[in-house]
Amino acid sequence: MRYLTDRKRAIGLGAAKTGTAHFWEMKLSAAALLILVPLFIFTFGPMLGAPHAEVVAYFARPFPAIVAALTIIVGFKHFRDGAQVMIEDYVHGLAQKVLIIGLVCLCYGAAATGVFAIARLAL
Repeated sequence: MRYLTDRKRAIGLGAAKTGTAHFWEMKLSAAALLILVPLFIFTFGPMLGAPHAEVVAYFARPFPAIVAALTIIVGFKHFRDGAQVMIEDYVHGLAQKVLIIGLVCLCYGAAATGVFAIARLAL
């Protein structure tokens, strides 16, 4: 039997053993969004109100399509992680599991729909 203090056993690990990794994932996705959202606004903004043919031609170029797809993917991943933490903090039992499953399905479905729409425009 090892004689370790509670502090020694818990260094770097939360109750679920994933707190630190989750924290860094949120920080990384937030930093990525800090770069992607302004890029998305400056690439998507000029196309607001433009005719359909012009928007399709614009998003057929690789840079706007990649920026839009990355913003959608990283944005929904960041949303899922944050909303999951909120659900874990305030909902318990079976309702927690059902809400987390619903949240994951909603986020993956919305992200897939967004990326599919961008791909349809780009190709």
